[in-house]
Amino acid sequence: MKFSNGCWMDKEGYQVKSPAEVYDWKQDKNGLTLYAPFQKINHIGQTLDGGVMTIELSSPMENIIRVRAYHHAGSIVNEPAFLLKNQEPVIAIKETDEHLTFGTGALEARVKRDQWNVQFTYKDKALTSSDPRSMSYVLTDENEPYVREQLSLDVGELIYGLGERFTPFVKNGQVVDIWNEDGGTGSEQTYKNIPFYVSNKGYGVFVNHPENVSFEIASEKVSKSQFSVAGECLDYYVIAGDDLKEVLHHYTELTGKPPLVPSWSFGLWLSTSFLTSYDEKTVNSFVDEMIERDIPLDVFHFDCLWMKELEWCNFEWDDRVFPDPINMLERLKEKGLKICVWINPYIGQKSPLFKEAADQGFLLKKADGRVWQWDKWQAGMGLVDFTNPEATKWYTDKLDTLIDMGVDSFKTDFGERIPVDVVYTDGSCPYKMHNYYTQLYNESVFNLLNKRLGEKQSVLFARSATVGGQTLPVHWGGDSLSNYSSMAETLRGGLSLSLGGFAYWSHDIGGFETGSTPDLYKRWTQFGLLSSHSRYHGSGDYKVPWLYDEEAVEVTRQFTKLKCRLMPYLFSKAVEATKTGVPMMRPMLLEFSEDETCHYLDRQYMLGDSLLVAPIFNEQGTVRYYLPKGEWTNLLTNNKVSGERWITETHDYHSLPLMVKENTILVFGHEDATATYDFTKDVSLHLFALKDSEQTETMVVNESGERMGSVTALKTESSITVKTDGLTTDYSIVLRNVHSVQSISTGRQQQTADGIHIALDAGENEITIQL
Repeated sequence: MKFSNGCWMDKEGYQVKSPAEVYDWKQDKNGLTLYAPFQKINHIGQTLDGGVMTIELSSPMENIIRVRAYHHAGSIVNEPAFLLKNQEPVIAIKETDEHLTFGTGALEARVKRDQWNVQFTYKDKALTSSDPRSMSYVLTDENEPYVREQLSLDVGELIYGLGERFTPFVKNGQVVDIWNEDGGTGSEQTYKNIPFYVSNKGYGVFVNHPENVSFEIASEKVSKSQFSVAGECLDYYVIAGDDLKEVLHHYTELTGKPPLVPSWSFGLWLSTSFLTSYDEKTVNSFVDEMIERDIPLDVFHFDCLWMKELEWCNFEWDDRVFPDPINMLERLKEKGLKICVWINPYIGQKSPLFKEAADQGFLLKKADGRVWQWDKWQAGMGLVDFTNPEATKWYTDKLDTLIDMGVDSFKTDFGERIPVDVVYTDGSCPYKMHNYYTQLYNESVFNLLNKRLGEKQSVLFARSATVGGQTLPVHWGGDSLSNYSSMAETLRGGLSLSLGGFAYWSHDIGGFETGSTPDLYKRWTQFGLLSSHSRYHGSGDYKVPWLYDEEAVEVTRQFTKLKCRLMPYLFSKAVEATKTGVPMMRPMLLEFSEDETCHYLDRQYMLGDSLLVAPIFNEQGTVRYYLPKGEWTNLLTNNKVSGERWITETHDYHSLPLMVKENTILVFGHEDATATYDFTKDVSLHLFALKDSEQTETMVVNESGERMGSVTALKTESSITVKTDGLTTDYSIVLRNVHSVQSISTGRQQQTADGIHIALDAGENEITIQL
C-alpha cells in the first residue's frame, strides 16, 4: 500500500506522521520501551496536543529482536494471534548520551536519541535500519489509521519469500498483499501468504500480523522494504544468523518446527483426479495396472466425487459408485496402499449435515445471527466455525469415522476465500481470521490424525496456509495449467514457500488443468519425483501414465524406483528439517550464499544439501543450468563436470541434470518398490569426488526417523578410509568414477560402469582403500 507521492511528498488523502526523536524511555526485565513524539520537544509546551509513538523492543530468543510500535493502545485488536515461543533470553541494554542499544545474542538494535534512527547489526555487521520518516503513523482523510515501517535495503540486496508466490523469485520491485486467495498458480494471488521475508544479506523480517500486511519491496521507495497494516499497531521481528539456514532455524524456533511425516508419504500418490468419472472398478483398474506395469505406488487418493455432488461435505461415500467402501478400502490396503480422501471446511446446503450444523451453531454467522452462505463452489454452502470447540469436535468426529474405515490421510482443500462480514464464536476479529482460518482448519484435522495414528504417521495434503502452517504438513502448489510456463511458476512458488520454513512441498504432476501432452507429462514426472512429495492429480483428465504413451510408463517407473532407492538420503533430510527448519527442496542461495549467481536462480534447486536438480522446461529437451564451484557428477549418467559455470545440455526423457555435489556420501536403499522399508539394511554407499583431507559424513536413520549411526569418509593423496556406525547388515561401497584401486583392507571388489564396487559383510565397519 502506497502512502507517498515521490520521494518528498505524501500521497493525497493521507497524513503521515513519523517519530522525530526518543524523548523518554524505560527499561524493565522484558525489554526497552521508547517514547517517540511526532515532533521534537524543545520546551514543555510542545508535549501538548501532539501524538507519540510507543516502541517496545524485546526478544523472545537469542538473535531475534521484536519491535512493537503503536499509537493508541486502547484500539489494538489482538485476536487471533500466531502461536509464538518465548525462551526469555538474556538481554543487554546500554545507554550513552547519543544512543540506546538493545542486544540479544549477537544481534543489536542501536537507537539514536536525538533523531529517529534504529540500526540493526549482527556481529557488528550492518543488516538494515529504520531511518528518519521510515516508521510512520498514517491517517486517511476518513480517519482510518495505518502503521508503516520502511527498512533500508543495501546496494545489491535482494528479498525473497513472503509465502508461496508464483511471481518472480526475487521480490524486489513487487507489491505483495498478505491475503489468502484461491487464485491458481498463474497470478499474483496465492493460497499460502506468509508475512516473512529473508534477505541475501543474511537476515529475515517477520511481521506478526495474521491480517493483511501490505509489502512494498523496493517499489514505492526503491531503497526500502516497506510493510504496513491497518490499525494502531505494527509488530515485527528482525531475525539474524550466520547464514540463511540459521535464520530459518531461528524463525522456525519462534513459529514452529515442521514435524516428521511418515516415510510412506514420500512414495508416489495417484489420484482419481477431480471431475473425472470413476467408481470402484475404475480405481481397481488403475491400481492393478500400476502393479502389473511394475510402477511403485504408496498412496491412492479419492478426490471430491467420493461424496455425492452438491453435498460437499457430507463425509459419506456415494453409494451409487462406492456401495461397499469398507471392504473396498480393505482390499486396497491389502495391496500395500495408504488411503487419502478429499475434504474441505464447507458444508453445502444440500448436505444432510447442513441443517445439523446450522441448528447447533457450528457455522459462521452474519452480524444479525443468520448463517453466512453463498453459492460459489457449493450451492448455499456455509463455513464451519473452528473457533467453536464443539463445532471442531463435530467436524473431526466425522473424519474419525473415516479413519475407522481405513482412511490414512486427508487432502484438506480450500480454506482461502474466508469472508470478513461474519461473527466468530470466540469473538475473533474476522479481518484477522481471513488468513488465520486455515490454521485452525488444518490443525483440527492434523491433531486428529496425531491422536488416532500417531505423530510420525500423520500427514495432510493441504492447499492453504499461514504462519505456523509448516507444522501441519504436507502442502501442495494448487491449481496449475498444463504447460511449461505453469510448471516453472509452480517451482518458483515452491522455492518461495520453502523460505518460510515449509520443509515439504508437492504439486500436481503434469499440471492440474486438462491438456497435458505426453512430452510435458514426462518432463513434469521427472520434476515431480524429485520433489519431497509426488502426486499425479488433475481436473478433467486421468493422470495414469499409460494414457499418454508407453515411454511415460517407463519414465514413471524409472523415477519412482529411483526415489524409493534414495529414501535413506531423503528421509535423513526430512529428519534434519524437523530440527533445523531447513527445507528439503532448497533455493540455490540457501546452499551457496557466497555465489552471487545463485541469488537469482529459480529454475533449479537443491534436494537436500547434496543433489542439484534442474528440471527441463521445453519440448526440445534442452536445459541451461548453473553449477557452483566444485566437481559435480550426474547421478544418472555418471558424467563429471567442473562447476562455477553455466552448462547447456540436451536430455532424453530418461535423464536430466541431477547432479551430486563433490565430497558426498549418498546412501542408496535396497528397496525400489516402496518408500517404506528398513533404511539401514543392505545399503549401498556411493562416494562422489572426495576431496583430499576433508572428512565428509552422513547420517543414517531408520524408517521411524531415529538416528541409527553415521558414515564417514576421509581421502588422502593415496587412500580413502570409510567408517560406518549403525549398519547391522551387509552393505556395499561404490567409488563413483574411480575405476581402479591398488588394494582394499577388507571386502570384495569388482569393476562396474559407475566405478569400483566393494561388497562388505555385516560387522566390517572400517575399510581403507589404497588408490
